[in-house]
Amino acid sequence: MRLPVRVDAVLVQALIAAALSFAHLHDLAAAAGQDGWKAWAYPVSVDLLLVAAWRRLRSGGSKAAGWCWFLVALIASLGANVVTAGLLDLDAVPAWLRILVAGWPAVAFLGGTLLAHGSTEEPEAVTTPTAELVDVEAEPEPAPPSATPVPPALVAHARKVADEHHARTGTPIDTPTLRARLGVPLPLAEAIATQLT
Repeated sequence: MRLPVRVDAVLVQALIAAALSFAHLHDLAAAAGQDGWKAWAYPVSVDLLLVAAWRRLRSGGSKAAGWCWFLVALIASLGANVVTAGLLDLDAVPAWLRILVAGWPAVAFLGGTLLAHGSTEEPEAVTTPTAELVDVEAEPEPAPPSATPVPPALVAHARKVADEHHARTGTPIDTPTLRARLGVPLPLAEAIATQLT
C-alpha cells in the first residue's frame, strides 16, 4: 500500500529540531522575565530571521547580508539550546543574559527589515555629486535600449529628479545616479534613462 504523501526524512528531522529549539528559546525568554505571549514571540522571531536569511542566501544576489543574519539567528538559537541544557540555573538568570534577551527584538527587527527590504543585487558604483562637480565636462554614457516596461508616472517622477539634478550640478543625470535616486534595479533605470533623452 502506497502512502498518498511522500514523507521526507530530512524535513521530519528539521521539524523535530525546530520544535525542540522553539521550546528552548521559549524557556529561556520566560526565565529572563519575558512571560506570557512575549516568551512565545522570541522563538518565532528567531525562526523567522533564519527563514529570511535562508531565502536571501537562495535568492542568488548578494549573500553577505544573508550569511550575517543567518549566523546571528543561528547563534541565538544554538545559545538558547546550550544554556537551557543545564548549564544555567533558569531560576537565577544573570543580568547579562537578561539584557541579551531584552535586546533581541530590536536585533531581529533590524535583521528582518534589512533582509526583506535590502537590495538583492550587488551594489553598483554610483557617481557622487562631488565627482560630478569636478568632472563637469565628461559626457554622460548613453543608456542602451531596453525592453523593460516603464510606468508613465515613474517616467514623470524620473524627469523631475533629472531636472533637479541638472539644475543643481549643471550636467545631465547619468544612469547609475538615476538608479540610486529612484531606488530601482539597473534594467529599469536604463529603460527610464532612454525615455528621458
